[in-house]
Amino acid sequence: MRKKLAQILIVDDQEEILFSAKMILKKHFETIFTANSPKKIISILSENEINVVLLDMNYRIGFEDGREGIHWLKEIKTLSPHTIVILMTAFGKIDTAVEGIKIGAFDYVLKPWNNEKLLETIDKALTESRKNNKKIIVEKTEKRYFTGTSQKIKQAYSIAERVSKTDANVLILGENGTGKYVFAEFIHQNSNRKNEPFVHVDLGSLSDNLFESELFGYAKGAFTDAKTDTAGRFETAQNGTIFLDEIGNIPLHLQAKLLHVLQTKTLTRLGESKPRNLDVRVIAATNSDIKLEVKNKTFREDLLYRINTMEINLPPLRERKEDIIPMANFVLNQIAEKYNQENWRFDDNTAPYLERYPWKGNVREMENKIERALILADNNTISLSNLDILDFEEIQENDENPLSEMEKTAIEKALLKHHGNISKTAEELGLSRAALYRRIDKYDLKN
Repeated sequence: MRKKLAQILIVDDQEEILFSAKMILKKHFETIFTANSPKKIISILSENEINVVLLDMNYRIGFEDGREGIHWLKEIKTLSPHTIVILMTAFGKIDTAVEGIKIGAFDYVLKPWNNEKLLETIDKALTESRKNNKKIIVEKTEKRYFTGTSQKIKQAYSIAERVSKTDANVLILGENGTGKYVFAEFIHQNSNRKNEPFVHVDLGSLSDNLFESELFGYAKGAFTDAKTDTAGRFETAQNGTIFLDEIGNIPLHLQAKLLHVLQTKTLTRLGESKPRNLDVRVIAATNSDIKLEVKNKTFREDLLYRINTMEINLPPLRERKEDIIPMANFVLNQIAEKYNQENWRFDDNTAPYLERYPWKGNVREMENKIERALILADNNTISLSNLDILDFEEIQENDENPLSEMEKTAIEKALLKHHGNISKTAEELGLSRAALYRRIDKYDLKN
């Protein structure tokens, strides 16, 4: 019998209860956590995506009114609103369990429990958990994607929409910060696998000795710290999509292992001998020149063929200037919503500077600068001084360029406003004193 992909936490102060529940559940579900104190809930929830919590309602001898269980139910719903909570209670304390359901618990089970009833309740809870995840995905999908109007990005999204309906492997190419993760998620959400897991793996952050255990999983006892059987990222993505980010960073000697998994559509956990079947769609991404790496023999050509059935290039912001202002407004609205704020806008004179700024870090840099600006700004309006986008040397700048004239005018107005005070003028314009002095010399504004 194949175990269901789920992460379940059992919380009870009686070790025999924890042991008994774990023995039953581990036969049916992939990952089981136990905690003999509710104080451990916070750390477990913060480090793991728990689908269901089985929560006892009493923890101190002599206090059996269930108030502790109610307290920790509220804590769980605050920390992880979409985690499903099932209360465990004795027969005589059903009233308190019903109170718990009114404030957010999914259901309750009686101790001692009936095994079939317990499993049935958890199955129903997992169905509810999947519904919650779908709602989250829909909400994110509606708000997250900004397509733009430039020809290059429209072409990229057009290809993505077509390939998303297939199971073809996709390779996304683009500079740092161009939105490769968001693009991969877009493909997944428009695919037939959209209701299944989307698993992101940052290959650049994996050390060689963690590569196999992290991607392919391991059996209990496979190495010193292997305390339990553990699924890897590929198994977690079963029936869904795995996004292998920064695939160009995989050392050559590990590429063969990844290639074998992709070719055979099977994997073998460390410490096991029997292969497991996989049904996973692969999206990979890199900011490196992958074809040059193949030429230099640092990336396997057969692996490249395997991952790029369809290749999509994401253009940098500097090649889609018509999208910069709409993108900036989109990002500003997203960040304002993150901070539960409304009605934010850019000052009228920021647009030409946003458009000509080089954005070497692309959308990621834009998000960083706009978030910083929102924190610093007053009156829900972001100005040039908040954005910090003036202090750079533009290559081959033409003095006859109208942007130069606009910059000159902005500096003149600021100098006049601050009666020639260099420090205050530089602060308002978002420039260093040295950068302001260079511009004063350039535009001959010394007098």
